[in-house]
Amino acid sequence: MSYTSYYEKLYSEKKTSLSDCLNLIQSGDTLWCSNNYNEPGVFFSRLHEIVPRVENVFVFKSRIGNYPFMTMEGIREHLSFGNYFYGPNYKKAHELGNCTYFPVDLPNYYKNTSVHRHWNVFVARVGPLSDDGMFYIGMNKTFEEELVRDALNEKKTIILEVNKELISMRGAVGIPIEAVTAIFEADAPADTTQPIEITRDEELIGQRAAEIIEDGDTIQMGIGGIPNAIGNSLMEKKDLGLHTEQFTSSMGKLIEAGVITGSRKAYDKGLHVGVFADGTAELYEYLRSNPQCVLRAGSEVVNPFNIARQDHMVSINTCIEMDITGQICAESIGPRQFSGSGGGFCFTLGCYYAEHGKSIMAFTSRTKKGMPKIKSILTPGAVVTHPRNYVDYVITEFGTVRLKGAGVDERARLLISIAHPDDRPALYDEAKKLGYIH
Repeated sequence: MSYTSYYEKLYSEKKTSLSDCLNLIQSGDTLWCSNNYNEPGVFFSRLHEIVPRVENVFVFKSRIGNYPFMTMEGIREHLSFGNYFYGPNYKKAHELGNCTYFPVDLPNYYKNTSVHRHWNVFVARVGPLSDDGMFYIGMNKTFEEELVRDALNEKKTIILEVNKELISMRGAVGIPIEAVTAIFEADAPADTTQPIEITRDEELIGQRAAEIIEDGDTIQMGIGGIPNAIGNSLMEKKDLGLHTEQFTSSMGKLIEAGVITGSRKAYDKGLHVGVFADGTAELYEYLRSNPQCVLRAGSEVVNPFNIARQDHMVSINTCIEMDITGQICAESIGPRQFSGSGGGFCFTLGCYYAEHGKSIMAFTSRTKKGMPKIKSILTPGAVVTHPRNYVDYVITEFGTVRLKGAGVDERARLLISIAHPDDRPALYDEAKKLGYIH
């Protein structure tokens, strides 16, 4: 029997219905799923059907998706879920007690949580079976390498949602068909993120950030209007490198334009390294076709010590609010968890220790509702994502300041100078009352 016939036979034996796959989930099970592009959306769209027959089932899921089980009332004793990074559809689920937040940075998430909760089922959405008998988790390596390793070593249940539309890039984690428990086919459009329209203020912030980034620097950026604006402003730079948590569409454009070459990176020269991809269908196709674009494990890429090895590392992040001493909240609105720390602080810390590193915090001076983001003190209950000791450049539409090496009084004056003009008088008065300015 040829290898092809052998794999086809195994595939036929393991292929079943979604209902049968759901029946594999039993009371007390803990499920891990693959992230973002590879989240098993069709599986999750029917996961609520198991609620009447199970108790104490827990799911580690990703930040995306909006499924019935997330917001069903009165089910938390039967089925609940959690994550280290809340998505836009988590608010109601949290209010209902259906989900919980894990306060941990991305590279330590799997290692830390697996200490406290044994898991036994892995579910992922994958592309079609390859010629080498593998299913590839094509655009995510956040925790997938560790998950698949433990699933194989400990012979855990592996359920795969096979989607012929999904593709893979270099470095993707493979699962041998021999280790798979059950397969069901479900064709659905791949998850994509379209570019966000850039405002005039964001465009100005992007130009200011580009002034700090030098030819040959290695960069990390997130997703959103400001990172997109920064990407647009970098088109005249030369030989940038990429060492990032997230591959975005703006990065793809910079690589394709020859701006990002990786030729001056301290290590991984010539390679564009990231943990997961989130962007347009065009981005995914480009990542598949360019062998220089490589997925690496989140525990490796987002490790601050590895980030610091890139001597000229520059990270660009954004925030929800900051106080005038430099403390930054990037994940909560007061005590309400909004997103998560992700790899943000890891990049801030790594850049702090990189020989010529720079970290940039870039944001508009006010929210869309007109509330100030630079405050005398953080909102009560707000989480400090980036401690003030490690904050470097801060940019708003009103200017750029550098806090590294500055005392509290100087920091307060610098940050007030780039706050919204209408907020400055009150900030100055509050700074005096708090004893920051004399």
